[in-house]
Amino acid sequence: MRYKRIVIKLGTNLLTGGTSYLSQEVMADIVRQIASLQKKKCEIVIVSSGAVAAGRQKLGLSHEKRKDIPFKQVLAAVGQNQLMYQYEQLFKKYEITVAQALLTKADITERAGYLNARNTLLALVDLGVICIINENDVVATDELSELRFGDNDNLSAMVANLIDADLLILLSDIDGLYTADPHHNSNAVRIARVEQITEEIEGLAGGVANSLGTGGMITKIEAAKLATASGVATVIANGRTSDVITQVVFGADIGTVFVPRNDKIDSRKRWILSGLCCKGSLGIDEGAASALQKKNKSLLPAGIKSIDGDFERGDVVDIIDQNGTLIGYGICNYGAADIRNIKGAHSKDIEHILGYGYGSEIIHRNNMVIV
Repeated sequence: MRYKRIVIKLGTNLLTGGTSYLSQEVMADIVRQIASLQKKKCEIVIVSSGAVAAGRQKLGLSHEKRKDIPFKQVLAAVGQNQLMYQYEQLFKKYEITVAQALLTKADITERAGYLNARNTLLALVDLGVICIINENDVVATDELSELRFGDNDNLSAMVANLIDADLLILLSDIDGLYTADPHHNSNAVRIARVEQITEEIEGLAGGVANSLGTGGMITKIEAAKLATASGVATVIANGRTSDVITQVVFGADIGTVFVPRNDKIDSRKRWILSGLCCKGSLGIDEGAASALQKKNKSLLPAGIKSIDGDFERGDVVDIIDQNGTLIGYGICNYGAADIRNIKGAHSKDIEHILGYGYGSEIIHRNNMVIV
């Protein structure tokens, strides 16, 4: 078996079978596959959508006319326990205990919260409990986008990051990433393997979400990018394929496999890599970008061109190249106000300019993750 610790993301469109309500048949088949894998010593965590659909079903609404966020939160509040009840009953047949975890970005933005969530999830895994995770839609809002994951694709990647998973499976209603939209182009070809997520690969994702869920192929590529940077293999596959989860875990040629870019990195660097805690950004020149990406160097003040945000010493920031592309994250040795004064300067001049110094690097290579 190729993988042991696995995160499986189940979308609304899959769980409803394309209808407005949860499909017992679909959910039962998914649970059957997961139970079989757990017997083979796989450790599995589920990130599940479906609370809004379950709430719609409980209230007898075929489709709600209201699309506003408070009403969706009402449906989520009604449906969350219904969704968990369905899972509990289905897993009970296999004598498997389930647990629920509702997360928001705010819960794990600070390192202490990140570690608390990680420790809880890993403890559940050790006990053989299947944890079913969803975003806490009742309190997270689109208006406060910095507090939301926004879709369960990105949430699942964060969970894979949290627990140091071997594999992330994103189940969709499409067979993987294609060279064009297969719904509109009969010549579209499935891409079986992606070694690196380039701009070209991102361009193939398009931007259309399905009718019920919040995530489209773009969010799945975003999730794959975070997961693979964390050392987690990622597969996008069609959840309606027979025994799809089992096939993916055993390496069948289905879906699209995204190859992890790095070896597993430690918990602190995974937290940095998550990007949840970023308080600002640093724009750097071509020379600095090359030094960071190709030579594993630290970021020095001479290479900084711009500063965005009002962050403090010890905060995490985005590192942006001259094309506006995010190339990494890092913990700053200096706050934004200091960096504005020393950007472009030689490291030896830091103390002369500021009157004090915290080292020659703006971000030391040991406190940096390049994506």
